[in-house]
Amino acid sequence: MILKKIKLENIRSYENAEIEFPTGSILLSGDIGTGKTSVLLAIEFALFGLQPTQRGSSLLKNGKKEGRIILELEIDGKLVVIERTLKRSGKTISQESASISVDNEKFEGSVTEIKNKIIGLLNYPFEFVKKTNLLYKFTVYTPQEEMKQIILESEETRLNTLRHIFGIDKYKRIEDNINIFSSKMREDIRNKEGQLVDTEEIKKDLDSKKEKILLLTKSQEKELKVLQEKIEQRKKIENETKAVEKKIKEKEVLENEKEKSSFIMTNKKEVSLELKAQMEKLKKEVEEGKKLVFDEKKFQEFKRVIEKNKEQEKSSQEMIINFSSKLNSLIERKKEAEQLRKKISRIKVCPTCLQEVNEQYKNNIFQKIESELLITNKEIQEIEKQKSHILESLENLRKNTSEFEQKKTEEELKKLKLESLREKEKDTDDLEKKKKQVDSDIEMIVKHIKNLEESILQFAKLIFLFEEKEKELEQGKIEERRQEINVAEISKEISLLQEQISDIEKNLKRKEELKKNIDYLKELEDWLAEKFLNVILFTEKNVMLKLREEFSKLFSEWFSMLVPESLSVKLDEQFSPVIQQQDYEISYNYLSGGERTAVALAYRLALNQVINSLLSKIKTRDLIILDEPTDGFSETQLDKIRDVLSQLKVQQLILVSHEAKIESFVENIIKFKKEAGITKVEK
Repeated sequence: MILKKIKLENIRSYENAEIEFPTGSILLSGDIGTGKTSVLLAIEFALFGLQPTQRGSSLLKNGKKEGRIILELEIDGKLVVIERTLKRSGKTISQESASISVDNEKFEGSVTEIKNKIIGLLNYPFEFVKKTNLLYKFTVYTPQEEMKQIILESEETRLNTLRHIFGIDKYKRIEDNINIFSSKMREDIRNKEGQLVDTEEIKKDLDSKKEKILLLTKSQEKELKVLQEKIEQRKKIENETKAVEKKIKEKEVLENEKEKSSFIMTNKKEVSLELKAQMEKLKKEVEEGKKLVFDEKKFQEFKRVIEKNKEQEKSSQEMIINFSSKLNSLIERKKEAEQLRKKISRIKVCPTCLQEVNEQYKNNIFQKIESELLITNKEIQEIEKQKSHILESLENLRKNTSEFEQKKTEEELKKLKLESLREKEKDTDDLEKKKKQVDSDIEMIVKHIKNLEESILQFAKLIFLFEEKEKELEQGKIEERRQEINVAEISKEISLLQEQISDIEKNLKRKEELKKNIDYLKELEDWLAEKFLNVILFTEKNVMLKLREEFSKLFSEWFSMLVPESLSVKLDEQFSPVIQQQDYEISYNYLSGGERTAVALAYRLALNQVINSLLSKIKTRDLIILDEPTDGFSETQLDKIRDVLSQLKVQQLILVSHEAKIESFVENIIKFKKEAGITKVEK
């Protein structure tokens, strides 16, 4: 990863600044408080966002509602642009939005999504996604005071931090998880062993129930034998009852036949009476029909008169329509004349010639209109008189036509009745034949019913015998049912015991499985707590030993470049610095300020190399940022920094310092100054 450019808007002491980073060594130069460290914090925020312990107020400029950081990087030849914003809302400051572009392909997402993408681009182990950015801090940028703080931390805290950085804290987690899991397994074993306490009592109960089933089975066999005898006795009575019932059903068949015959006879009698009534009615109609006389001449005369009247009626209606038309025309003419008279009476000036119209001229016109109205009224009266006369004649004609139509209808009825007379005489003969046949059927049915009654009397004695057999059969069924209940109760008790035995056997089987499971858990717990845990501890110890050896060697080499030859350093088993002077250990607290800084810087550079060696594929190995690495250094130590920097084989090295002497050690210098509280970058 190589830094290319960063743009700051309303970040700490920056209002709007843009800084370009060349490759090689770069010095961020300026007095204390000019905003050099702010640039480093902005780079870290752009990469990873706000950390859990970090507040937005530590970055957003006081009094500003929104701030923005745009960072350009180069990773594996790809241009990466990261943009993050901070926004003030009331008293809180939060990360508002974030985006990342890789070779101009932009992605906008949540803070977590952007961080995941950056972790992927940097090729950091996936487990660091949910961790704080310690890996970045100890490989790229660690404030000098924080490095000193790690050296002064307790042994356990420092070891846990280093485990975390090296990515081997998994061994510690495995150890803790084994202890937790073993504790839970032991508790689970105790609980399961408690479930085996009543096993012997359950086995005794099982034997007792099996003995009881044997006794009940013998009793069931005896009761089944008695039940079989009851069933055979009941079947015997049932067969005898069915034989009697069969004979009784023959009697029922005869009774049904008698009832059916009686019903048929009743219907036949009703039919006979109906036929007789129809015959008498037809005979009466025939006698009356013989008295009728149909006159064909009168009938034709009536038709002729009716047709003539219809023609006259049609002619009269046409005349009435003609008169009505004339009347409407005359009435319309009359209305027009009256309207003309009214119109002229109102005219004072002629609309054509525009001359005044005198009264004499008006009177002449009025006389002419009155004459026309008189003639029109006479014509109307004459036409109305003629119309009234024709209407009266038409009414009389219609009455006459109606009288002749009635006479014609009467003659037609006579003709129809005479024509149907022969049919009625034939129907009377047919009805008489049908009545004779029905009367003959009635005589036969009467004889059949009499024969049936004689046969029914012969079955009267069977009813008493059938009733006796039914009582005997009912008693047999009751006794059979009682015996079935006895057998069922024994069967139910046996079934219940069998279910209980099955449940007990299942329970015992579960307990056997539980015992096997307990034995397995004991064996597993023993293996985890004794064998596997020892392997983990041994593995962790060897890994830490190897790391400590490499770390200690590098630590000693870097330290020897920074301090007099009289002092030497190494790391103990807890990765704590051990400072020696002529084989005597010196406490870190007794060192001078420059010597403490040298210890922290050597520790920092050694840690960087160990991590880059351990995690060789991470993309931040070509960048190192040193913030005030020479705090408290003497002039001699400052001169030795040149040797240290020459040994750092990285593509990009960024130093933050206010020491003017270091300017001669680097390839590029970016100067900062603050005016009126605003940081400016000098070109």
